[in-house]
Amino acid sequence: MDNVFQELKSRGFIEQTTHDQALESLLADQKISYYIGFDPTADSLHIGSLVPIMAMAHLQRYGHKTVALVGGGTAMIGDPSGKTELRKMLSESEIDYNVKAIGLQLSRFISFENEKAVLVNNAQWLKSLQYIFFLRDIGRCFSVNRMLKAESYRMRLESDEGLNFIEFNYMLLQAYDFYHLNKTHQCLLQLGGSDQWGNILAGIDLIRRKSNTQGYGITFPLITTSSGSKMGKTAKGAIWLDKEKTSSYDYFQFWVNTDDKDVIRFLLLFTFLPVDEINTIKDWEAEALNPVKIVLAFEATKIAHGEHEAINAYSAAQEMFGLSDLPKTVLQSSAIHKQKNAVQSNIPKSDISLEKVQKGIQVYELFAEVGLCESKSSAKRLIKQGGAYLNDERIKDLQMIIKQDSFINNVLKMRAGKKKYHLVHLQTKK
Repeated sequence: MDNVFQELKSRGFIEQTTHDQALESLLADQKISYYIGFDPTADSLHIGSLVPIMAMAHLQRYGHKTVALVGGGTAMIGDPSGKTELRKMLSESEIDYNVKAIGLQLSRFISFENEKAVLVNNAQWLKSLQYIFFLRDIGRCFSVNRMLKAESYRMRLESDEGLNFIEFNYMLLQAYDFYHLNKTHQCLLQLGGSDQWGNILAGIDLIRRKSNTQGYGITFPLITTSSGSKMGKTAKGAIWLDKEKTSSYDYFQFWVNTDDKDVIRFLLLFTFLPVDEINTIKDWEAEALNPVKIVLAFEATKIAHGEHEAINAYSAAQEMFGLSDLPKTVLQSSAIHKQKNAVQSNIPKSDISLEKVQKGIQVYELFAEVGLCESKSSAKRLIKQGGAYLNDERIKDLQMIIKQDSFINNVLKMRAGKKKYHLVHLQTKK
């Protein structure tokens, strides 16, 4: 691609832009500073934040300077955008902890070396604002009539809870962020989700009024799966980027389970594989997409958790599900073709005879026998508490008997809690 604007557009990152032609020329002809904000309401981001994170990575690859803003100040108020109820208030210590954790997490996706990117916390300038002077200097630049037309405010006004005065100030504060970063880091561009359009426009208008400088904005589309569900939300809960919250194996499996209709779109958004290469497989039939999903899972896990974790997750999936070898013609740029089978999974394994299974063994006995639980009684407790799984299905019957049809390809996957796995291989030959 000639410039990052075309890269982002071809990959599906762009929903709306201000000053389309001028912005594309700016990004092609100059190396500018831009910023994206992240809300520190938790100590980890989740997959729902991957679109802005990947956009940052692309912009940095084209030489533009990243200003990653973590909203320690605005988190004390809460952004009403896309919300129908007031967010839970966090303490300052909770917010500070989350800010540091998110900054460390972002360093997996972008480089902070040699000032290629900087991490800023808007608490540094927002907490010291004097209210009267802020109203006189900044507040007078905003029209209440125009603010009330913004979708984020309209949604809250139409909700049962309504919009409170604290949240009403959020647009002013985010616009002030853009104005402050324009002055201190020469930021000319803000990027954000589609629900941030009104806030971005307010920031551009404030910069024009106060500094006589032209600012620009890009919004990303809200990414939903083909089923219509919000990206990153599953029946088991959010898929976190932190491997302590979502293991590398579970992260890998999330991507492997991508719906056929989403595979090409997700490859474009969530990997760095070349666009032209991805487009060569866009017309493949559904049954041909299974190896493509494995590449998607490997590349996404490699970016978020590192190549070593991606290799281990792939090796574990091969062992658990008997994944076939990938044809080298499938997305040739993927590192999976160079690294596969380089590491053997370290999942504990044991054998069980067909004769023993035919005699009957209760599920809690097997959990104790393979060492996932210290005793039969602790295995019973684990099952009662809902923490025991066979082939990723929660065990609901304490008296369940392990049968031959419990095994998939003669392998039974057992799990205790989120991270303790064991594979039992059925020995059918005497």
